[in-house]
Amino acid sequence: MTEKVILIGYGGQGMMLFGRLLARTAMLDGKQVTFFPSYGTEVRGGAACYHLIVSTEEIYSPVVEEADTIIAMNQPSYLKLKNYLKPSSLLFLNSSLVKEAESLREITTYRIPATEMANELGNVVASNMVMMGAYNTIKNLVPLPLFLECLQSSLRGRKAPLLEVNTLALLRGEEYVKKTYLKGERILKTSAI
Repeated sequence: MTEKVILIGYGGQGMMLFGRLLARTAMLDGKQVTFFPSYGTEVRGGAACYHLIVSTEEIYSPVVEEADTIIAMNQPSYLKLKNYLKPSSLLFLNSSLVKEAESLREITTYRIPATEMANELGNVVASNMVMMGAYNTIKNLVPLPLFLECLQSSLRGRKAPLLEVNTLALLRGEEYVKKTYLKGERILKTSAI
């Protein structure tokens, strides 16, 4: 099993945290992991991109040339990376901020109103965790309890009050995908471990 993921959004949308937590959880789950974060020079508003490969086998390069999954948090991010998709890829779009996306043949697209859902919870920054909940529900890449442990260890000290809203956002994303896309279907099992 190998999953090549690209997470992309504006700086400040939590893509670096999302990628770091997913990578750490996968490593603790016994998987091989490589990651390559990149971001613009802007503090906020520039592009923040995270290439992540999770595998049960040895990984030879951290760069994703063709993605199994792309998670795009806004319109410019989607436009920048849509060419990384290959037949059978999954595309997760934050439909709150990606309004125009063409239907791509052989690509399964999940439109998640992550920003709206996080805003309803009282913290728009938690939209990254809404997307994580949606993504992991479809791919079943890492065990959710282990991810929550990593989230808790990342949100310590002055960030501890953010744990509750981020946990709720994660569960909201999971619930949204189950109601909207799965409707009794079986979840994809990508983990062979």
